[in-house]
Amino acid sequence: MAKMRVLLAYSGGLDTSIIVPWLKENYDCDVICVAGDVGQGEELEPLHEKAKKCGAEKLYIEDLRKEFVEDFIWPTLKAGAIYEQKYLLGTSFARPLIAKRLVEIAHKENCTAICHGCTGKGNDQVRFELTIKAFDPNMQIIAPWRIWDIKTREEEIEYAEARSIPVPVKKERPYSMDRNIWHISHEGADLEDPWNEPPADLLLTMVTPDKAPDAPEYVTVDFEKGVPVAINGEKLDAVALLTLANEIAGRNGVGCADLVENRLVGMKSRGVYETPGGTMLYAAHSILESITLDRQTSHYKEQVAVKFAELVYDGMWYTPLREALSAFVDSTQQAVNGTVKLKLYKGNCINAGVKSPNSLYMEEIATFGDSHDLYSHKDSAGFINLLGLPMKVKAMVDQKNQSVN
Repeated sequence: MAKMRVLLAYSGGLDTSIIVPWLKENYDCDVICVAGDVGQGEELEPLHEKAKKCGAEKLYIEDLRKEFVEDFIWPTLKAGAIYEQKYLLGTSFARPLIAKRLVEIAHKENCTAICHGCTGKGNDQVRFELTIKAFDPNMQIIAPWRIWDIKTREEEIEYAEARSIPVPVKKERPYSMDRNIWHISHEGADLEDPWNEPPADLLLTMVTPDKAPDAPEYVTVDFEKGVPVAINGEKLDAVALLTLANEIAGRNGVGCADLVENRLVGMKSRGVYETPGGTMLYAAHSILESITLDRQTSHYKEQVAVKFAELVYDGMWYTPLREALSAFVDSTQQAVNGTVKLKLYKGNCINAGVKSPNSLYMEEIATFGDSHDLYSHKDSAGFINLLGLPMKVKAMVDQKNQSVN
């Protein structure tokens, strides 16, 4: 019989480095590794040699950056989805994309199982596995952290050393990190105590506000149907635009979020997130929507954003509800066209101007003077009478009952 073939979601870190020999020892299988490039900013090419040294048959390095930005980041930005008012979902929407590609390559390589290195306490195990189920409900899933005897990082290192597996151990940065083109997350070590302020050297893609320039920087962002297409008048593709946004916002101290969030698996966790470009683009998009969306649509969309964020956070990207919400969002974005001018200053994104050919703001109506045919001060009296009629009737009934008693 042919050997079992297992596909491993591979990063080259400590966990996935030792998972390769662990799989071979416990399943007597061939291991195919897949690394998804979603903009980690790392040198991925050396992973080929590293994976082979660990015992893998081969390694795929998949460039997913364009698809990540266009098909995951932009739809979430258009929705205005933010988890628990702070988290811009950087890790959350990268996992479904990577998992989808895992299934595709697993089919290509005739693998009967997919393995991941997520712990049993985190959200990522859910995000990976729900997506795998969505694309192949019969695929076997192997999660070593839920079944092996290894309990600590020190035991992982001992396991690797006993098998001459080279592992990257950086004692100077003890944090659990996830990086892509949208954000960097920092968890663990001294950050696990919410009383501890993040160390000054924690951030990698941005400066802290106190280290930002003393003079503000102005930047313009152009949108078409809710999607950012140009910065400072220069049209750019999705990856280049987000890269530039990160540089501009990062040097001005914009985009650090420090929060204790409610994980899907039931516990609270503390994370520090760097999302410089994303924070700037969210601010610009919200400002543009303020003049292009009507009141009812805008208010209802705020409710949709909360649910959208929960679905993304919970790993439910490939669900009918998320797709239906995206269809609603796309409908609302048809008129979200225009330019936003921001003043970036020491961590702040300040509205410095907005314009749109679809603007619903009309100065001739908003002015304190009479608007003639469009709006007259006298019109408001009848409106208030009708709006307040139920309140007036109730007050009359209450007065009548009080007089009887």
